[in-house]
Amino acid sequence: MNYDTRITADADRGVTSSLEGYGQAEGSSRRKWLVIGGLAAAILAIVAFLLLTGNEAPVGDDRSQAPTVTVVVPGRTTIDAEINATGTIAARREMPVGVVGEGGRVVSVPVEQGQWVRAGQVLASIDRSVQSQQARSASAQVQVAQADAQLAQSNLDRALQLVERGFISKADVDRLTATRDAARARVEVARAQYNELLARNARLNIVAPASGLLLERNVEPGQVVGGASGTLFRIAKGGEMELMARVGEGDLVKLAPGVQAEVSPVGVETAYTGQVWQVEPTIDPQSRLGVARVALSYAPGLRPGGFAKATIKSGTVVAPMLPESAILSDSEGSYVYIIGKDDKVERRGVTTGFVSGSGVAVTQGLNGTERVVLRAGGFLNEGESVNPKLEKASGE
Repeated sequence: MNYDTRITADADRGVTSSLEGYGQAEGSSRRKWLVIGGLAAAILAIVAFLLLTGNEAPVGDDRSQAPTVTVVVPGRTTIDAEINATGTIAARREMPVGVVGEGGRVVSVPVEQGQWVRAGQVLASIDRSVQSQQARSASAQVQVAQADAQLAQSNLDRALQLVERGFISKADVDRLTATRDAARARVEVARAQYNELLARNARLNIVAPASGLLLERNVEPGQVVGGASGTLFRIAKGGEMELMARVGEGDLVKLAPGVQAEVSPVGVETAYTGQVWQVEPTIDPQSRLGVARVALSYAPGLRPGGFAKATIKSGTVVAPMLPESAILSDSEGSYVYIIGKDDKVERRGVTTGFVSGSGVAVTQGLNGTERVVLRAGGFLNEGESVNPKLEKASGE
């Protein structure tokens, strides 16, 4: 091979290499444009699909994108209406006992608070050493008066025998008769004075006016008491208690004597059954509360002065009953969401009644046939389309 041949060969290879490089570059550019075109077509297809599905959603039956909510048709139920109240336990008939007589030094107190006492039982005794001597003196005065009366009667009897014989005039008989009558009167006066002293001495014993539970004892032996000493004992007549339940004026008009109530004192697991025996006729002008007095039989767990809760029966109502989760509230008041026509959410204002373990009574706003959103109503908007899922109402 000569020099010219090599040049020619090299030149041919250079041309070939240039042509191959140009072909490769042209193929790479073509593939790039093909990829870009394919992506653009895919994007256009997606946009067209979304536009088509978006236009069809309002008029179609496909609600796969709408949220699913649980609804309930509450119906109407006969409900035992209840009123919840709080108050203080007290003795239904509390009897304060103090000094009735002139008083003096207390010598004995034979009872303790918490004990049962009977009517007339001695609660405390006051020293009566001076009064006893006065009573003995009065008793002696009665005997003296009786002796004088007997002597006057004897003188009159003798005079009557002598007047028949003419030894004594009729005037003397009249005088002796008057003397006899005066002596008899003095006997009655002496007896009255003696009985008065006995009554005064009896009042030195402080006694229970009626049977009941002794709540307080405010006196000790050696203490000097009198009319100004105040209340020495407090007795709950018959041991009967009551709850002074404070009730709103709107609920107070629903109560009447005889309705049943359940009372639960604080710290006691037992609930005690009683009944309203009096509804006080006045309302506190500041708190707007009245008092319903619930009578209770004696029980160790009922302590006067203690705090208690009461559930008072106030008749029956026929109304829808909803769980608390279905009731919403805002500045406009209480409301629920119902599912109306075309499964769209509607707001409905309601008036609620009492709350119990079964739910909340809806006294106004619902007739019981609506589909009410049971839960998560706070995440819905009025007019929103939903997929309702019916749940049976409680009790069905």
